[in-house]
Amino acid sequence: MKLQNKTAIVTGAGRGIGKAIAKKFLQEGAQVVICDLGETRLHNAAKELSEYGTVHRITVDVTKREQVLELVKFTKTTFGSIDILANNAGIARFEPFLDITDQNWQDTLNVNLTGVFLCSQLVAHEMKQQHAGVIVNMASTNGILGEKGLAHYNATKAGVILLGKSMAIELAPFNIRVNSVCPGFILTELALEGGMSKEEVQNYTSKIPLNRYGKVEDVANAFAFLASEEASFITGTELVVDGGQICQE
Repeated sequence: MKLQNKTAIVTGAGRGIGKAIAKKFLQEGAQVVICDLGETRLHNAAKELSEYGTVHRITVDVTKREQVLELVKFTKTTFGSIDILANNAGIARFEPFLDITDQNWQDTLNVNLTGVFLCSQLVAHEMKQQHAGVIVNMASTNGILGEKGLAHYNATKAGVILLGKSMAIELAPFNIRVNSVCPGFILTELALEGGMSKEEVQNYTSKIPLNRYGKVEDVANAFAFLASEEASFITGTELVVDGGQICQE
């Protein structure tokens, strides 16, 4: 069990990849605090995940510093330490660049990038005191190569990657590792809700050399690896989980 006796926070864990990350962490022996904005979704996720280990839930808006601070205090009070932070919370909205509104731009920036900054900064203060910790950020292959209809999303995920590298440099003296996971196309509720048609979803397979969609478990496994001691000499990098999609023109 790679994460035995570790305490982890997973943001955006009410469903999809976040819930899968929390499940994998629990299966690897961690005790987990999950957070999300949807209270009903969070309640249902905690009930489902409790089958695999010790899990607590707290409703948090990762764009609000005071709420993230409450998350940190809750986790520290409940478990005594914070060993792992999985910054998973994010949103995606498919729309042409020329049609992006100020509100949609700002919302995407706030959740996908500012949320990572706030959670990481406040948790890293605790990890610094422990002289140990791991932060794994949810980036995307869209942060490496552009994709039409997602300019705001692409920009935030590129920001997450470079933010992670910068954090890795500055936090290394405190024995805190920081890495990013870059999924390709993973079939989730968020992908469907973002505006892709069923036909577009089906056609996407042709772009993937392994000829299948990514599963949430594929991403969760990458998070668990980077959070574990098996990755103890890995920091400041990004792990691509995309079935080979971006290795070809």
